[in-house]
Amino acid sequence: MVDELLSRNALELAELVRSGEVSARVLVEAALRRLEAVDPALNAFVWVDPDGALAAADQVRPGDGRPFAGVPIALKDHVAQRDAPCTIGSALFRDYRPGADSATVRRLRAAGFIVVGRTAMPELGILPTTESQLTGVTVNPWRPGRTPGGSSGGSAAAVAAGIVPLAHGGDGGGSLRVPAACCGLVGLKPSRGRISPAPAAGDDPLVTEGVLTRTVADTAALLDVLAGYEPGDATWAPPPRGRFRDAVRRSVGRLRVGLALSPPLPAAVHPECERGAVETARLLEELGHAVDDVVLPTLSEQSRRAFDDVWAVLAGEGVAAGGRLLGRPATADDVEPLTWALYDKARTLDALSYRSAHAEIQSAARHMVVAGSAYDVLVTPTLAEPPVPTGTITGWLSPDPMEALARSDRFSPYAAVWNLTGQPAVSLPLCEHGDGLPLGVQLIGRPASEATLLAVAAQLEQARPWAHRQPPPLVPLAPG
Repeated sequence: MVDELLSRNALELAELVRSGEVSARVLVEAALRRLEAVDPALNAFVWVDPDGALAAADQVRPGDGRPFAGVPIALKDHVAQRDAPCTIGSALFRDYRPGADSATVRRLRAAGFIVVGRTAMPELGILPTTESQLTGVTVNPWRPGRTPGGSSGGSAAAVAAGIVPLAHGGDGGGSLRVPAACCGLVGLKPSRGRISPAPAAGDDPLVTEGVLTRTVADTAALLDVLAGYEPGDATWAPPPRGRFRDAVRRSVGRLRVGLALSPPLPAAVHPECERGAVETARLLEELGHAVDDVVLPTLSEQSRRAFDDVWAVLAGEGVAAGGRLLGRPATADDVEPLTWALYDKARTLDALSYRSAHAEIQSAARHMVVAGSAYDVLVTPTLAEPPVPTGTITGWLSPDPMEALARSDRFSPYAAVWNLTGQPAVSLPLCEHGDGLPLGVQLIGRPASEATLLAVAAQLEQARPWAHRQPPPLVPLAPG
């Protein structure tokens, strides 16, 4: 069946289009057909552009030299895309349509990708689930009663359900790695400064763009597309010695690996999550690496409060920006209760308090980097528990909205600290829960060491393949 093409990875699909074996229009039509069939059960997409996608596909010819010419992709609904709605999961931005592409979208288009639509996220990307008062609840293709993770949960659900071979996302505290773990995908958070936030900012203390894929090779190839300096960047990662896609075939020799099971934030770790990390460490030993147990620092209460202050200000900036679009100050009726609570908190902080909070989290990050500096790669669970039921972590249903943040910490305590340090980290679908739900294992590299991290991830993928695992069908596929 034609729709089975979408189970192939993006590099394979690009080669089929380049050779003329399959047309870009056939791929895009298959993606749109699959989207129409299964998205009513998923709620992964908030906007679809069939006419624009098909028109772009018709411009692609065999022999097109762009690396991903004709391959369909979905964009998370926070990234600026010219003349497309960009709600960021919030009613504040319901009518916002950017006038230009971000650098990320421009690079994806230049690589030949065809954008079929935009995917759901929680309001302003605050939570590690995808349940927005504006667009509703997005569910996990593996188990519709469970979360696909967040905040890039719509993108993860779209890839896991076979709508697109890969999708764009972002990560400010685990927002690529958490949904990758929930949906059985590869989710790489690149190093800080590896992917430019242009033109919106010169740099960002926590957030980076990225993708969700089914294979390490696709992830590496997309990093080649997205990485690199843009004029005006305030900070940027040092350029790699070669292409990231070549790193996945490169031998890294014998590495020193640290297995870190204790979470940086207080949380009870599910035995299955811990088991996945332990089994991965054993597999790395079998592959010839030296593995030691390591105990990393836990974030102090002072550092945790500082992180909360910085996170509140980032959310508050979003509320203020939405108010400017409305032409009036935002009110509590414009956003979810959690978002408003964070905005209220941000307004209580003076400039000196905010700068002090920044200094505190930078100090905590430095201690974490130093503590792990003896190791080439660290291994942890991605999550402390399997994907939680929908409704467990929301910004608008809980009587105490701030409790959602505390619950987030207990769900994903291993994630946000690597946004503080800026180190690359990837979640790999190396294990699963006893009842079939995916579970992720996280690998963390030295600063700016994506090439080594991807090479190790490729070793693990070859030793324990996962791409053949697919969720149970939501609805029958349409005939090819």
